[in-house]
Amino acid sequence: MATNPLISPFATVSSGDNHLFAAIDLGTNSFKLRIVRADPTTGRFLTLQRLKEPVVLVSGGNNNTAISSSAQSRAIESLRNFQNIIHSLNVPPSHLRLVATSAIRESSNQSEFLQLIHETLGLQIDVVSGYEEARLTYLGVLQFHPIYNHTVLTIDIGGGSTEFVIGFKGDIKFGISLKLGHVTLTQRFVRNNATDAMREHIRAVVKESGLIENVLQQKIDIAVGSSGSIRMIEKAIFLGYSNDLVNEIGLLEGYRRDWKFTREELRVLVDKLCEEESEVEGGKVYNRKGFFKTRSAFIVAAVILLEEIFGLLEIKEMEVSGYALGEGVIAEKLAEFFDGFDLNANARWRSILRLASRFNNKKRMTSAASCASIAQGIFRGLRKWSEIDDQQKQVVLLDDKDLEYLEAACLLHNIGLITGKKGYHKRSYHIIMNGEHLHGYNTEEVKLIALLARHHRKKFLKPDHDSLSEFPREMKQKLRVLCTIIRLSAALKQFQSLSFQDVELSHSHEGFKLVVRDTSGSPPANGGDLIPAATDVEVELRKELEYFEEVIEQKNIFYFHQICGVQLITFEVGLVLCKDQTMPLWKV
Repeated sequence: MATNPLISPFATVSSGDNHLFAAIDLGTNSFKLRIVRADPTTGRFLTLQRLKEPVVLVSGGNNNTAISSSAQSRAIESLRNFQNIIHSLNVPPSHLRLVATSAIRESSNQSEFLQLIHETLGLQIDVVSGYEEARLTYLGVLQFHPIYNHTVLTIDIGGGSTEFVIGFKGDIKFGISLKLGHVTLTQRFVRNNATDAMREHIRAVVKESGLIENVLQQKIDIAVGSSGSIRMIEKAIFLGYSNDLVNEIGLLEGYRRDWKFTREELRVLVDKLCEEESEVEGGKVYNRKGFFKTRSAFIVAAVILLEEIFGLLEIKEMEVSGYALGEGVIAEKLAEFFDGFDLNANARWRSILRLASRFNNKKRMTSAASCASIAQGIFRGLRKWSEIDDQQKQVVLLDDKDLEYLEAACLLHNIGLITGKKGYHKRSYHIIMNGEHLHGYNTEEVKLIALLARHHRKKFLKPDHDSLSEFPREMKQKLRVLCTIIRLSAALKQFQSLSFQDVELSHSHEGFKLVVRDTSGSPPANGGDLIPAATDVEVELRKELEYFEEVIEQKNIFYFHQICGVQLITFEVGLVLCKDQTMPLWKV
């Protein structure tokens, strides 16, 4: 983003080009929002917001397909909340798509409902066919797993339907949507204690569809499950729910396992949940609610449906995708805006996403994505400075691979928090180094990423550190530069939820200027939750900025601005304070 030379002497690097994209999936049981930041030069995208709100559009009764007034009210409120978030982040309207699936597709009052949404919120909803839903889900799966060159069967169990698609190299060989959903099956069978009848119904629907013949003809290489219910099933198996051994510490002991489960493991889980279902008055069902949360009411139907699918389609093992319909919608949007967008690009980057998703919950993933966004802003500012000033090329010359390493380390820096905060940066290092998760990265690259994660806090990475002995001199210097960026980014994201568009790093003959803005539009209601005490900001950031000066070899002036509404915090690292006369100023 170019700046007016009459206003500032700094050459600014920020997010003037808005590469934020969003998708809203209007499902039967819940509405989901995805907001990503895309990099048009690499094809990578990073999820900044991933939110879900329970709506439950279907309210029981096999022949009742109308969306009730109460469900419509819940839907409007959910979409209004999503719309506020999208507006606060300035996502361009052309970068947004809303897709509706089974419940709205099958509803008898579809047109009235869509008109209400449009009149109330001004939103246009695309009601996709079952085949289109399956196709978009396959595109989403391709962004998570490096399976582009394999014949893949993708299965997505939703609240009102289940989508099946067979794909190869981005092309659809076969796709179908069957009216078998965990919500509708629960309402029709499970709540009437008729699971045997449900199994017979599932078998009849699948056999009549022609799905079995198509799957057996195509010689499937990999079966992938992509829905939230399948991810929850995998989590229950992985954490030992079937054996009453649920704990997250087990993740560290089994970190070599990578998003998959077998038919036998699924059978054991089905037996466990059905046993619990027969003991409704006991405490086990209460434990189920604690583990499966909002999915607890529908999980029995989901596991039985999936078990029947495994048997009918002769599936022995299933891989699980962290991406699904929403990411498929976004991938297609990116293809519209970026020429040459490649569905198979950055296969190794997907292994970073899988590992981060494996150990982080949604809150920690959002925090890690925020760290990566801030780091990218700082990186680009440094890169521009080093490219413009020939003398600085002797200090550091950063390239696209360095940015990839930095973003990877940001996404993985907090995975060690799975077992607690104390020493988590060391656990993050060991998981990255010992898990064989990062496919496509060589040994040196894996260690580089692990070291950045290890040294994002506590002890700074010194030039003579033993871990650097095997790296050449130039890479050692790059490592230390990247280390200063991740440390500064991790410190900044502690104080406020930031996205890439909020960060600017610029340089002139006067020095560096780091500006961090809050785009929420208003200060916190209590006046204190968003911005910590100025002294806390100073202690944390001054230390990291001093490291920055040491590594970059620039004894320059730094300014830190944090804006929330009309508030601004500014402090100096050097000797001179440059006041911004356009806003109130508090010197730390």
